[in-house]
Amino acid sequence: MRRLLYALICVVALNTAVGCALPMYHSDPKERARQLMFTSENMRAMLLEWERFWFLDQPDHMSPQRTHGGVI
Repeated sequence: MRRLLYALICVVALNTAVGCALPMYHSDPKERARQLMFTSENMRAMLLEWERFWFLDQPDHMSPQRTHGGVI
């Protein structure tokens, strides 16, 4: 009984350390490259959206120089 319990604990510990059983990306290199391009594009868009939300893409209004902030 103890041996079965130890084996079960080892299986659970090793199974949680391996990661997901299903791969995130396709095994075909062309399809995987397409998926990676979509993922990187989504990450880039998320960064731009984050900067837009916190107004980090706008000029600082405390600067001594006058800035317009729009399209001139």
